[in-house]
Amino acid sequence: MFNEKILFCVTLICFALGCRGRQEEERLAQREQALLEREKAFAAKEADYLSLLRLRDSLLSQKDTAIVQSSWPEVVAGTWNSKVICQESNCTDYVIGDQRSDTWEFASDSSGLFTRVMNGKQLVRTFSGSFDSSHIYLQFTTDATAPKKVDRRVILDQWGTDVVKGTQVIRVANGCSAKFSVELLRSAN
Repeated sequence: MFNEKILFCVTLICFALGCRGRQEEERLAQREQALLEREKAFAAKEADYLSLLRLRDSLLSQKDTAIVQSSWPEVVAGTWNSKVICQESNCTDYVIGDQRSDTWEFASDSSGLFTRVMNGKQLVRTFSGSFDSSHIYLQFTTDATAPKKVDRRVILDQWGTDVVKGTQVIRVANGCSAKFSVELLRSAN
């Protein structure tokens, strides 16, 4: 009987210790899960912070460019009549030989340099612009809401008082691209 009581007490102690061990494991698992959740939240905040830093840096670099290049050179500023001809294409939207005639206006404001492309009185697109001693660079990219992502880049590398020439490359998100010759003639207006 005494041995049975001892055996019963030992069994009860082992059972109590076993239950306590499981409770401790559950508590540790819950703490670990809470720690993982806090780490995820911190990683998301860190990613937001890094994204904001990149945005700030890009805005500062654009601001610096706008300050340096606040207006087009006199030889380029103003209105030009364009003749744009497709030279190469693997897109269904652009056929070799297609020609387009619009009016291009090289202008600037507090946001920087830009070129408006007009068809009659209708605005077709606005390129952001920059230049160096031998090239004029124009870029236009559709925004995120556009049904088709299109990137247009123009490099004008032959410029004078009455004629500007260069190339335009259009890249569409589906992988096709087209290359155009660009010729601008000073508008009489």
